[in-house]
Amino acid sequence: MEKTNLEFPFNPLKFEIEGLSRAEVLDIYDRLLLPRMIEEKMLSQLRQGKISKWFSGIGQEAISVGVAAAMPRDTWILPMHRNLGIFTTRDITLDRLFAQFKGKDHGFTKGRDRSFHFGSKEHKICGMISHLGPQLGIADGIALANKLDKSGKSTFVFTGDGGASEGDFHEAVNVAAVWQLPVIIGIENNSWGLSTPSSEQFKCEHFTDKAIGYGIPAEDAIQVDGNDILAVYNTVLKCVKSLRERPRPIILEFKTFRIRGHEEASGTKYYPEGLIDKWQKIDPVERFTAYLKANDGLTDEEESALIEKHKAAILEGLKVSSDLPDIVANLNEELEDRFAPGTPDPTPPSSEGRELRMIDAIQEGLGMSMEKHTTMVCMGQDIGAYGGVFKVTDGFVDRFGAERVRSTPLCESAIVGAALGLSISGRKSMMEMQFSDFVTCGFNQIVNNLAKIHWRWGQSADVVVRMPTGGNVGAGPFHSQSIEAWFFHVPGLKIVYPSTPADAKGLLRMAVEDPNPVLFFEHKYLYRSLTGLVPEEDYTIEFGKGRKVREGREATIITYGLGVQWAEKVLEKHPEWSVEVIDLRSLLPWDEEMVMDSVRKTGKALVLHEATMTGGIGGEISARIHEECFSSLDAPVSRTASLDTAYPFAQDLERAFMANDRLEEDLQNLLKF
Repeated sequence: MEKTNLEFPFNPLKFEIEGLSRAEVLDIYDRLLLPRMIEEKMLSQLRQGKISKWFSGIGQEAISVGVAAAMPRDTWILPMHRNLGIFTTRDITLDRLFAQFKGKDHGFTKGRDRSFHFGSKEHKICGMISHLGPQLGIADGIALANKLDKSGKSTFVFTGDGGASEGDFHEAVNVAAVWQLPVIIGIENNSWGLSTPSSEQFKCEHFTDKAIGYGIPAEDAIQVDGNDILAVYNTVLKCVKSLRERPRPIILEFKTFRIRGHEEASGTKYYPEGLIDKWQKIDPVERFTAYLKANDGLTDEEESALIEKHKAAILEGLKVSSDLPDIVANLNEELEDRFAPGTPDPTPPSSEGRELRMIDAIQEGLGMSMEKHTTMVCMGQDIGAYGGVFKVTDGFVDRFGAERVRSTPLCESAIVGAALGLSISGRKSMMEMQFSDFVTCGFNQIVNNLAKIHWRWGQSADVVVRMPTGGNVGAGPFHSQSIEAWFFHVPGLKIVYPSTPADAKGLLRMAVEDPNPVLFFEHKYLYRSLTGLVPEEDYTIEFGKGRKVREGREATIITYGLGVQWAEKVLEKHPEWSVEVIDLRSLLPWDEEMVMDSVRKTGKALVLHEATMTGGIGGEISARIHEECFSSLDAPVSRTASLDTAYPFAQDLERAFMANDRLEEDLQNLLKF
């Protein structure tokens, strides 16, 4: 193709061919045209009420199509709202794509999520959530797997003006730089975050200006004309080749503009007058069409043929998707899909074992997991050479190597996201919260990504988050909280809370074997104060199966964690009381059958936990007992919990705060009722 320069207002749109054949350029144009035509049809569908929501990418198609065309098909892309061209260029069939838009079962989320909030393992596309920033942490995890595998592959993740203001952006870019991960961070700079202009989002002139703060050199922070599809395509191709030779993060800032609103309901009244007209003059589809026609790259006949081909495909896709029946809710399926299949059967131990401390049992179980799963990665603050603040991973770097036992920057959200990215890449991962209190900084990733991803689009989250938790150690309000109830309300998570060394090892081994997200709570006070017999061999304990600590006739105590030790001490003090004690061991799921059978037998129940009373797990268990065992009860279900205050530091304040300060009196009152 002999090039003819075209004069476009304020933007040259160079369209550098760089060795591409006419057929290759025509194929890129073909792929660019399709999402524009789909968009125009979807806007009509929206007006007719046939779809409920639409996030328009008109004016930004060159970015999505250029990126997807340049990224190898076996590499992951993590898109956002305005990246329809990613899905079409990865050849997702239109009937299935439209079924997703219409909430039909033929889509990717079984009607559980909308528009582009879906992923596809087959097409190596990781679905977004409405919280924009978390995609970047997941991309880090996928890129980490690529680097550990020495595959030469890179990962592409999208964000925009608004998403780049979130803490997740800074955390993930920092981790990518520190670990030199092969990830391309594509920032769609369309100058607006919904209605907020970029001047109110950040003070630097360009997103590439931020790179130096992460130690990313200027040559790896590249501005790209986002309306020039060949500039996008050629730049991404070069990045892919470069990262194959030298893994590291690269920032690509795509300069572009969002012609329509954030979504159709928001409109564009906040745009200054004339701004849309200015950018429409360099529309990426219209200008590329003009360029190709001026340079013998496209004839009128070829253009007409492509339009007719896409029009027919769109109409056929709409017909197929519209003819599909509406989803009828199946409650069993909705509940079953919360979790990925493949939870193994328990493997009981064959020996009684030897005496170990709780911390030694946890270390042994984690070490066995790392030995069995040779690609498993452990991550957390100071867990590497230092061995973690509680020394659970002491010696692990020598045993398994620093690549698999990784000390991380202080960025809980990015590391939980990276753990999920490792799972998406087929690896097991464990992330240690230095203290469970710090999980607040990674809360969104846990409750909105780990917990929902399988239910949304069938991707398992094979992640264990270890949580050193609890008080009685004089650590004050930010290192002592019992926070398990925060997650008890979230479907899709499994929550484990052992009270003995033997259970700690067996439950941790099961947590690793289970392909679902598991929050594994470890009471810090029990780490070195509690010993017990622990079998040497590998074994697992089933989730949702409680342990009957002692038999009784007069009442039942239902508890877990340190509460088991509290109950035992009170009952040792009162041998005249015949009280059954049940250790739940796991909280999601919990052993309702064991609890109900015991309460029906004893007629009285007390639920005990270290966490504060209001909104605690005891409220749910109490309600279920009243629902299931009301006719068997000889007294209202009692609860003993810690005070409804923040966790105090001073010794006497802590004593008065803790639930066990009231346990003996509460149990006595229940028995007298």
